[in-house]
Amino acid sequence: MDKSSPKQLVETIYRQLLPSLQIESVDPHNPIQVHSLPEPWLLLGTGNYAAVVYHPDHPDSVVKIYAPGRPGYEEEVEVYRLLGSHRAFSECFYAKDQFLVLKRLYGTTLYDCIHLGLPIPKQVIQDIDAALDYAQSHGLHPHDVHGRNVMMHEGRGLVVDISDFLHVETCSKWNNLKKAYYWFYLPVLYPLRLRVPYSALNMIRKLYRLGTSLTTSCGQLVMRLLKFR
Repeated sequence: MDKSSPKQLVETIYRQLLPSLQIESVDPHNPIQVHSLPEPWLLLGTGNYAAVVYHPDHPDSVVKIYAPGRPGYEEEVEVYRLLGSHRAFSECFYAKDQFLVLKRLYGTTLYDCIHLGLPIPKQVIQDIDAALDYAQSHGLHPHDVHGRNVMMHEGRGLVVDISDFLHVETCSKWNNLKKAYYWFYLPVLYPLRLRVPYSALNMIRKLYRLGTSLTTSCGQLVMRLLKFR
């Protein structure tokens, strides 16, 4: 896939970035570790399977590189092909050798907004809902949409990570986040502009993951018991 990708940027990736970059995925449920990143490249963020970096000379493009041994690269390329162009999503300009060159989305994740006490208007939630509906209309299945994968920029909502949009199984993360937004954030955090420490947010994230795991395990157990009735 190559949509008028900056030729100079791609050349710099192969000449400067890839030979010196060292990233490792220790635990598939936690962000990968970046052990070495050559100058002047800057780290924009890490996910459970990939790192996102950019070069100061090309600030409007980012490079998403998958860690060795982690799946998902081919699926993400296909998602961008199906997605096309939409204001709430990034676009893929180039994809090869386990990395993608993407249009950079500017903004603050909702996770960080809550930490910083930045007000999140309803328009942000509505924009993300509309973007996910658009993705579904293009044969995709919004999956793993949570506070770290969606952003706010100038009062509008953006979807950052679409790598799992080929997964057909039901995912309730976004619906659960919306419930928390309307039931707790708007009446409590929004008017008070409270800042929530990362330690508290990480604890909530771990408890949510534990609760989801227990719910899934209990559901599987009930189904197995019913089969023996």
